Amino acid sequence: MTQKNIDVTLAHRLNSYGQDLLKRYGERVHKIALDAGFTCPNRDGTKGTGGCTFCNNVSFSPAADTRQAVVEQIAQAKARIHRRTRADKFIAYFQAYTNTYADVAELETMYRDALQQPGIIGISVGTRPDCVSAEVLDLLNRLRGEGHEVWLELGLQSAFDESLERVNRGHTFAEYRTTAIAARQHGIPLCTHLIIGLPGETERHYHATLDAVLDVGVDGLKLHPLHVVKHTMLAYQWRRGGYQPLTKTDYIRIAADLIERTPQDVIFHRVTATASRDILLAPMWCAEKWNVLNGIEQELRRRGTRQGSRTGLSFEMIEELHVA
Repeated sequence: MTQKNIDVTLAHRLNSYGQDLLKRYGERVHKIALDAGFTCPNRDGTKGTGGCTFCNNVSFSPAADTRQAVVEQIAQAKARIHRRTRADKFIAYFQAYTNTYADVAELETMYRDALQQPGIIGISVGTRPDCVSAEVLDLLNRLRGEGHEVWLELGLQSAFDESLERVNRGHTFAEYRTTAIAARQHGIPLCTHLIIGLPGETERHYHATLDAVLDVGVDGLKLHPLHVVKHTMLAYQWRRGGYQPLTKTDYIRIAADLIERTPQDVIFHRVTATASRDILLAPMWCAEKWNVLNGIEQELRRRGTRQGSRTGLSFEMIEELHVA
C-alpha cells in the first residue's frame, strides 16, 4: 500500500486536516515547517533552562534551517514539495520552539512576510500556553479577518500538572485553559498537542487529558508518541533505565481509543510523529510514520469504528470493551 493510499484510507475513519483543506480549497494544501529563530522561556532562563526533558527541535523540523530567512525557507520548501506532489498551495507552519515569544510588532512583520509569498494561503503558529498575549490573539484575529487560514497550535502534552513538572514544561494546565478559552473567544481555530507515553502516565491519564481538553473546547488535535532523541534529558533517563517507551502495538491501540472518543467535528492534524534515524534512540518504530498510520487504520477497521464512534464512553467502559 502506498503512502498516499494509507493517508486517504485513514481519512475515511477520522476528520483529517489534509482532507479538510482539500474540501475547502479544492486541491491539496501542504504545510511548510519553519524555524524562525525563536527561543523559549524554558530555555533562556525566564522560566527555566534546558527546556523540556524530551525536546530537541531537530526532531520536529529537521528540514528547516534557522540560518536561512523565513522567506528563503518557504521558497526552497515550496520548490521541493511541488516537484514531488505538484502542490501549489501551502501553509507556513511556524514550528520550532515558541513562535509567539517576541514583540507583537516583530511577530506581525514575520507572519506577514510569510503570507505575502506566492502560494501561501495561511499560517499555523506553534507556541506554549503561557506565551500568548491578548495582543498576539488580536494580531492572529486580524490576519484571519483578512481571509488568511490561521491556526494557533498550543503544546499542552498533558492535563496533569505533575506530569508537566516531571518533564520540565514550565507551565500548568490552568495556563492552557486560560489561553485556549481566550483564543476561541477571538474565533481563532485552536489545535492542541498531546503526547502519549509521558513518564509516569498511564492510559487513564491520556483519556483524562483528552476529556479535559474537549471540556475546555478545541478545534484540532495532534497526537504524538513520546520518542527519545539524542541530546536530551530524556535520553539520559532512558539510558539509565528510568524511562521505558511505549510499544507500537500499545500506541496504536491507545491512539485508536482516543480517536473513537473524539467528536467528529474536531480535526486531527496528526495522529503520530516521527524523528529521523540519525537522532532517534527509542522506540525505533517512531521512524516508521506510515507503518504506524497504517496500523491505526487497520485497528479502527478491525473494530468497525471511526472517529466519534464512542463519544460519551468513559475510560472504564473502553477498558471493558478491550477485555471483552
